[in-house]
Amino acid sequence: MKYLLLLLALAATPAAAQIAVEDAWIRATPPGAKTAAGYLVIRADAADRLVSVSSPAAERVTTHITVHEGDVARMREVKGYDVPAGGTLELKPGGAHLMFVNIKASFKEGDKVPLTLRFERAGELKTELHVGRLTDAAKHAH
Repeated sequence: MKYLLLLLALAATPAAAQIAVEDAWIRATPPGAKTAAGYLVIRADAADRLVSVSSPAAERVTTHITVHEGDVARMREVKGYDVPAGGTLELKPGGAHLMFVNIKASFKEGDKVPLTLRFERAGELKTELHVGRLTDAAKHAH
């Protein structure tokens, strides 16, 4: 009887959402820079929401989108990002991105920047961004 109850309890418990982070990168920064933008791809098997981001490398990390108004592109802070079930969320230059505010030291090519992503359902995920060249335009090359 105990085993039957245990099996029923396990069957009623939803599996933890699987989140994967790929292609996480950030450009190197010039000396004295106070901000930097980070990019990555998030894959999820179940719908979730990225609700906050933090890093010991910056005072704070915020979620932004780029809004195009005519010929002008403006960044706007948003309250997180939805990640579709079985889909991807791509943070990339010219679109959604992570804004590192008041970085504590310049990011140098080849370094890694620690990052903690907090999801509504999946909880906390620690990862790191690879620092690419200051001139990297579209994608960090390893």
